[in-house]
Amino acid sequence: MKKFETTEALVNYSATAEQKTFRELCKNKRTVHKGGLGHIIEESFFGYTINSNKEADFKELGIELKVTPIKLNKNGSLSAKERLVLNIINYMEEYQQTFYTSSFWQKNEKLLLFFYLWQDKTDSLDFTITKTYLHTFSEEDLLIIQNDWKIITTKIKNGEAHLLSEGDTSYLGAATKGANASTLREQPNSPILAKQRAYSLKASYMTALVRTLVDPSQLTKFTTKDQLKRLSLPEILQNKFKPLQGMKLEDIATTYDIKLSNAKSRVPQLVSGVLGIKGTKLENIEEFAKANYRFKTIRLEQNGSMKEHMSFPQIDFNEWYHTPFEDSSLFEMFEATTWVFVIFAKDESEQLYFKDLVLWHMPKQLIDTTLRDFYDTTQQILHNGVSVTPTKRGNRNNLPNAKFNGVCHIRSKARDGKDTVTLPCGATITKQSFWLNKEFILDLL
Repeated sequence: MKKFETTEALVNYSATAEQKTFRELCKNKRTVHKGGLGHIIEESFFGYTINSNKEADFKELGIELKVTPIKLNKNGSLSAKERLVLNIINYMEEYQQTFYTSSFWQKNEKLLLFFYLWQDKTDSLDFTITKTYLHTFSEEDLLIIQNDWKIITTKIKNGEAHLLSEGDTSYLGAATKGANASTLREQPNSPILAKQRAYSLKASYMTALVRTLVDPSQLTKFTTKDQLKRLSLPEILQNKFKPLQGMKLEDIATTYDIKLSNAKSRVPQLVSGVLGIKGTKLENIEEFAKANYRFKTIRLEQNGSMKEHMSFPQIDFNEWYHTPFEDSSLFEMFEATTWVFVIFAKDESEQLYFKDLVLWHMPKQLIDTTLRDFYDTTQQILHNGVSVTPTKRGNRNNLPNAKFNGVCHIRSKARDGKDTVTLPCGATITKQSFWLNKEFILDLL
């Protein structure tokens, strides 16, 4: 095993792995499996035996080693391929610690990251290590992570480890971890067994980190250290918008000197303008990027109703056909995302005014029951073959509709009747999206 007297020596040696493939570094021809690439770095590059010690991998320096994939997107940008899974949470011990005595901090105060470029249809051994980087948490990040840790451990202390969800927190998550989702562990103050979970840095946090390494000017902050010492990220965001309640859209624009353009761009322009960072896209606001905050506009009629259901991205039916629920993009979207509903309502003169801003993530219980049943039912229909019936108004199918469960459904979201997709069974239908029912949204509000 290689020994390093200083952090600088470790960092300098790690950099020699850059632009090399795992095949070039592998010395013992280890069979690559999930986690195998990390084992190659541990055994072949650093020469130490794989372990599950409580201490950091380089304990004399307090540095933990992590090997993690990035991917190149179609638009040329880089993003993390997945969350960064850290150490397993011992429910019976962790809640009794302080943040600085916690297993998270003892293990992960400093992270030596080996980023490699994941490429589809490429042998894992031929993936290239593109960057090595010693990550320490900024003071601002640490304040948010401390609050996240408190949220996680408070749930554990209250006997609610079985209700943990990545959507509970901003940067630091509690991700399911184990051979399968049925891996269960005891928890304090409850007889209910909880799924095994590990601390993780969200994929959104890792994506923001990757992009900052490429171009430090990409992301803009809207919070300060002083604010984060007193308030949580959601509280700061809500406080920014509280003075706007009851103001007409045009009056907000005038007050904050915001130039509003077309309807699609208005909410991003409004949000960034109110936060004092005009001209910045919401995905380039650092806190939103790292915490995976996504914005949705809700328009209420004078009587408080909604005209339309709430739409989400187009469904990839091939993915839904082949992928189990807990590995699906639908599960990930609701497990790890905080939705920020920007709510407008019409007054007596039909003008829009700002009503409220609500942060929401889908509760774990709803994900594990209603959403899972919806996905499994849809997957079964895909396996059996979707029934498409011509009607006077187009084609009707037997995918779950708005009456299915009162929460979510599938319906068309296409440019026109010619904007179609071919299903795994060979049938052709107009492109479809996932929708949350408007009645469900109104109940939330």
